[in-house]
Amino acid sequence: MRKKPRVTARAATLALLPALLLAAAGCGGATTPAAGGHPDPKDAAGAPGAPGGAGAASGAAKPRAGGTRLERSAMEQGDLPDYQVSAQGKNPNAPDGQPQADRKACQPLADVMGDEPDPAARATVNRGIGSRKQVGLAVSASVSSYAASDAEALIARLKDAVAACGTGFSATVQKQTGSYRDVRAAAYGAGGDESVSWTTTVTGSGASAPVHVVVVRQADTIVRLMALDVTGADQKVEVPHEVADKQLEKVRAAR
Repeated sequence: MRKKPRVTARAATLALLPALLLAAAGCGGATTPAAGGHPDPKDAAGAPGAPGGAGAASGAAKPRAGGTRLERSAMEQGDLPDYQVSAQGKNPNAPDGQPQADRKACQPLADVMGDEPDPAARATVNRGIGSRKQVGLAVSASVSSYAASDAEALIARLKDAVAACGTGFSATVQKQTGSYRDVRAAAYGAGGDESVSWTTTVTGSGASAPVHVVVVRQADTIVRLMALDVTGADQKVEVPHEVADKQLEKVRAAR
C-alpha cells in the first residue's frame, strides 16, 4: 500500500489560487474545493494525483453534445488518459471575485489568480485536473472568451507585469491575503497565437507552495493553466505539455 501524502498547513496558502483548486474531484468521499476556494487540509489526501485518486468521481467532467463554444472547448473526462478531469461547482465558502494587489503594476498577475483571468473576460469555463501518475500534481485549466483586442491586451499586460514584479507582491480577496514572491518568467512552448509563462511561490498562514502559470491566446480565446503540488513536498512543478496541447487542440476544434 502506498503511503498517503503528508498534509500540511500549506493548504491554507491557496485561498488566492482559486483556479488551481477547481473541483479536482477527490475519492473516498473527499473533495478538493472548487474555483475560488481553499482546501480543507484533511481533504488533501483525497485529491486527484494523491494515492487512491484514480477512480471515477461524481464531479468528473463528462462529454457533452452541443453546448456553447467555451463548453465544447473545456476539458472532459477521457480527454487525457492519465488524468482525472472535474467540473464540480464552486465551493460556497470560497471567496468571490478578483484579488486586489498591493502594487498596481502587479494587478494583472493578481487578476489571473481570480475567478476570471481579468475583468474583461466575457465568460469562463473552468476544469480541475489531477494526475493519476504524478502523485500530488493538480492542474487547473480554464477557457475564457474575449473581444479580440482585449485578449491581445491581456497577454501584453501579463508580460509587463511579470517583468515588473520579480520581487513579488501581496493580494487580498474578501479579507484573505497572500503573498506571491520570486515571480520569474519561464520558458514554455505553449503554442497558440501568443503566450506568457511564469513561476511564483504563494505564501500565507506560515506555509508556501510553488506554482507554475501559463496563459495562452488563441484568437479571441484565453487559455489559463496553473499547476502545483498538493502534497506539500515543496517541489517545483510545471504544467504538463500534454495538458496544454490537448486544451489548445480542443479550443481550435470548437471554433
